[in-house]
Amino acid sequence: MLRVGDLNESLKFYIDVLGMRLLRRKDYSSGRFTLAFVGYGEESDNTVIELTHNWDIDHYEIGEGYGHIAVGVENISSTCKRIKQAGGRVVREPGPMKHGSTIIAFIEDPDGYKIELIEIPSSHNPR
Repeated sequence: MLRVGDLNESLKFYIDVLGMRLLRRKDYSSGRFTLAFVGYGEESDNTVIELTHNWDIDHYEIGEGYGHIAVGVENISSTCKRIKQAGGRVVREPGPMKHGSTIIAFIEDPDGYKIELIEIPSSHNPR
């Protein structure tokens, strides 16, 4: 679960920039918050991210315990290019990870949460 300051901006990022789908959304007016669940497929078969928007809070400090979310992609260079074209922010360009050979990149969502992109081999591009 990620607490977000502007739910509409966050949904735009996760849907339009990362290509996820809004799976469900519900307002809890008595608690003054909204929960939105996004992912690449149905919750029964895929991992999803819960975005929590507390209506009276528009900014959070990201704690030192948070690291990042990781998403596997087949072509990291074209993915980063598409993310930039969609208005996303790439904060570490694609390249090998420190002390390894896996190709990674980092992007940032509107609230400053880091998302690591990890290149996974496709059937057309075996490593």
